Amino acid sequence: MVAGVGGEGQRGRGRGAPHLRPAAAGGAGAREPPRREAISAFGDDTLLFETYLPGPRHVEVQVLGDRQGNVVAVHERECSIQRRHQKIVEEAPSPAVDTGLRARMTEAAVEAARAVDYVGAGTVEFLLDGGEFWFLEMNTRLQVEHPVTEMITGLDLVRAQIEIARGGTVPDVPPIRGHAIEVRLYAEDPANGFLPVDGVIERFEVPPGVRVDSGVESGTQIPVHYDPMLAKVIAHGDTREEAARKLAGALRASRIHGPTNNLRLLVGILEPPDFLAGAPDTAFLERHNPAELAGLLLDPETERLAAVAAAMADREVARLQGPLPSIPAGWRNSPSGPLTRTYRGDHDTWEVGYLVTRDGVAVDGCEVLAASPDEVTLRAGGQVSTWKVSRYGATRWVDGTAGSSRLEEVPRFVVPGTEEVEGSLHAPMPGKIVRVAVSEGDAVTEGSLLVVMEAMKMEHSLRSPHAGTVTQVRCAPGDQVEAGAVLVVVE
Repeated sequence: MVAGVGGEGQRGRGRGAPHLRPAAAGGAGAREPPRREAISAFGDDTLLFETYLPGPRHVEVQVLGDRQGNVVAVHERECSIQRRHQKIVEEAPSPAVDTGLRARMTEAAVEAARAVDYVGAGTVEFLLDGGEFWFLEMNTRLQVEHPVTEMITGLDLVRAQIEIARGGTVPDVPPIRGHAIEVRLYAEDPANGFLPVDGVIERFEVPPGVRVDSGVESGTQIPVHYDPMLAKVIAHGDTREEAARKLAGALRASRIHGPTNNLRLLVGILEPPDFLAGAPDTAFLERHNPAELAGLLLDPETERLAAVAAAMADREVARLQGPLPSIPAGWRNSPSGPLTRTYRGDHDTWEVGYLVTRDGVAVDGCEVLAASPDEVTLRAGGQVSTWKVSRYGATRWVDGTAGSSRLEEVPRFVVPGTEEVEGSLHAPMPGKIVRVAVSEGDAVTEGSLLVVMEAMKMEHSLRSPHAGTVTQVRCAPGDQVEAGAVLVVVE
């Protein structure tokens, strides 16, 4: 690793190739994007060369220093599971750190803080690989993940920081008690490169038994100008496995309706054997496809039953809004023909066919035991399941014990002029066009770069969904575009 930053031309003893080339003032990546981002963010395009470790662990030490010269380390945290080089799962203590390694890492962190006469709460971050560790950076503040340290020690780190600022001394450090895991709930799409998503949080409910630090509630508008984190959810247990299972259970029971989010992914991360065995590293989401992890929470059969529940709930809404809502659902003076309702989900488009009979409602593949506008009970394959249905315009959120499904009602008739142009590439969120990589008439392959846009403090590369020819380019560098705007058409 580079030994430090002391001016142009400096060289440090590295560990060998390959290398990263981050901006000296912040950032990382390949050569051109960090130069462009560095000029935009810092006014300086100087780059560093750093040894690249393909699968290290990211371990950090919480430190506190006071004006009397005291510095203490409040144990360590593991922050290895990341996307876009940003943490999404944190825990304390680290499953990779034993007593001896903990002593060495905390000593190094204390020495670093003491060397600069540090006062307040700070975090010294390290890369850990094969029992060796390297200094990464020091954040001179409390971190997003500080709750896991609080939960294994009982300390209030915010209070400690305030007491130090008032001239007090650092607290005594309690021994580690149990294990804590935190996940970051984001409004983003794991199946689409973790692109941030804006919109309104229609419902935000997390069950009791876990800690929730959140700045949103039902009705909150998620803007495009800031980081899309919705909440931190933290669980504590006597063991690491207990904490993981408690957290996964709470997430499964949560009802987060609105923009696409990473809740399913977080549950998928917490349950694989290698995570439960304590083996996560920074390459975890390279070994595990995020879209597949998110899909583990909702299989096609579960989504089909959710569509049936949505259809039965919507049928009850229509019946109660009809001219004779008090007439029992099965009462007819003439035969009834088969009816259908169609919903588009993540796995498929589901056409739910049903028949109203004298005895109730008959649906292929399952039995409707009870139905109301907001709750439906079904029996399928010998299993009884209850589903809660919420509706927001054409969107249906269907929550059951197996997870939540977001379904879009497909209208029976399409309004002329609203058909989708085949091959359209849409802006996934409001933002600014940074670069247009193609022109009309260009031939492209699946995955070819079409447009680079900037939104939520990040650049997003938008690529062709299939091979073809660019027939329309509807944007230019510098344009401000709204979510859903057609940028390029590939036919």
